[in-house]
Amino acid sequence: MTDPDQRAVVPADARDALDAAKGTYRADARSRHGWDRPAVRVAGGFILPVLIIAAWQITTTTGMVEAYRLPSPASVWAAGVELAERGALWTHIAISVQRVLLGFAIGSVVGLAAAGIVGLSRLGDILLSPTLAAVRAVPSLAWVPLLILWMQIGESSKVTLIAIGAFFPVYTTVATALRHVDPHLVEAGRSFSLRGWSLFRTVQLPAVVPSVVAGLRLALAQAWLFLVAAELIASSMGLGFLLTDSQSSGRVDRIILSIVLLALLGTITNGILALVEKYLLRRWT
Repeated sequence: MTDPDQRAVVPADARDALDAAKGTYRADARSRHGWDRPAVRVAGGFILPVLIIAAWQITTTTGMVEAYRLPSPASVWAAGVELAERGALWTHIAISVQRVLLGFAIGSVVGLAAAGIVGLSRLGDILLSPTLAAVRAVPSLAWVPLLILWMQIGESSKVTLIAIGAFFPVYTTVATALRHVDPHLVEAGRSFSLRGWSLFRTVQLPAVVPSVVAGLRLALAQAWLFLVAAELIASSMGLGFLLTDSQSSGRVDRIILSIVLLALLGTITNGILALVEKYLLRRWT
């Protein structure tokens, strides 16, 4: 039966309702597509920061808050320009980014390996899960004196602390996802004689790619959080050092500058990882 024939046997009122529903669906789809445009999302993301800066400017210029408690945005900008002209700002940023990326890479690789052992092996789950759950409960600052004792004051202790922070989001997210892969998919793969690596690559890995990316994004955010704690280890450079040094000298403008830079760098690196996420999801799902 052709399409015109099908329409002929459908009552007129039903056809009208169906056409109206289709029109509503297309309008909703166009609306959703408009909100998902990158330009719209970027512009919308700037609205709240602009409002915060405006409120900050009004608060400081009207004298509602004393300048020594909350410097104006212009004062914070001037502090950044001063450090940039001396070359110190770029050094602080470069060292902090290097520490975060190294710690994130090491922690993520070890976290993925541990997640594979725990998520794919019942024996690994029994042996490792309780110990890793206990280690995860240890606060980040509790590791500082032990790392200084073991690794002395240097880059290795700082990167190790950041790696510890990046390890657990990846491990927890991916191990949980591997344990909950649909068993029917696994059985279907085995029915096609897939075993070991071929089964993991063909069936299990595509099933957990979204969880892997989510774990990596959480790990990157955690790495930036652990950076400040890492740079408390007798550091002489980095944004964490700038933050604590400014507290000692009473430079509130530099404290706020450090916080803003940490937020911007975290947002930029998260945006880069979001682009990687889109590629991986297109490739594996």
